[in-house]
Amino acid sequence: MQDKVLEINHMKKRFGDLTVLEDISLSVKKGEVVSVIGPSGSGKSTLLRCATMLEWMDGGELIYLGERAAYEENGKCVYASKTELKKIHKHFGLVFQNFNLFPHYTVLKNIIDAPVSVDKVPKQEAKERAITLLKQLGLENKMDCYPHQLSGGQQQRVSIARALALQPQILFFDEPTSALDPELTGEVLKVIRELAKQHMTMIIVTHEMQFARELSDRIIFMEQGIIQQQGTPEEIFTAPNARVKEFIGKFAG
Repeated sequence: MQDKVLEINHMKKRFGDLTVLEDISLSVKKGEVVSVIGPSGSGKSTLLRCATMLEWMDGGELIYLGERAAYEENGKCVYASKTELKKIHKHFGLVFQNFNLFPHYTVLKNIIDAPVSVDKVPKQEAKERAITLLKQLGLENKMDCYPHQLSGGQQQRVSIARALALQPQILFFDEPTSALDPELTGEVLKVIRELAKQHMTMIIVTHEMQFARELSDRIIFMEQGIIQQQGTPEEIFTAPNARVKEFIGKFAG
């Protein structure tokens, strides 16, 4: 059985003359929760966008469950064929910070749309899957609502349900609570805690330090496009290097 869900080796990304990811290597095992922290502009979101192929890498290697999505050859990044990438795409889901729901679709249609149109899941099966997820997330009475009729916290829970409906092996969260007020933040973090209890493999870019400390198996601190320190929450919070200590101190203060 493939123990590593995700492997990233020497990932690089530039935008013009600006190097956003200089050299990132990490791997995530099945059932592991990894939080990525660091100041704004450190490359955290770009890391997620490259890992989920919303952005092409400029160098390095990207592997899901032993299948190579991208690798470096003669100084260039080469991607797998369209057919292979389509298959690899099914391994992961992504939850954005600003929900990205279709405004003209009901909650139910937002969730079943991709399983039906992309994965060719029979409509009835997709619907049953969606209803089960909505019950789990406390939203079963909202399935006929439209996104504008929901609170921010409810919209984010719908976007989590939408990602889970594709039954991914790993879920990426990009600052899932940054668009929410503290009360609504709590309800989304509760859902992520539940997923962790169910051993869902997750990478979470977050500025919620206490949450990262409680929930993560491992924390990665990024700055200037490289990983400056990584370790267990215990190691990061009780024995941080000088830069991490300064960063965490701002949140603790």
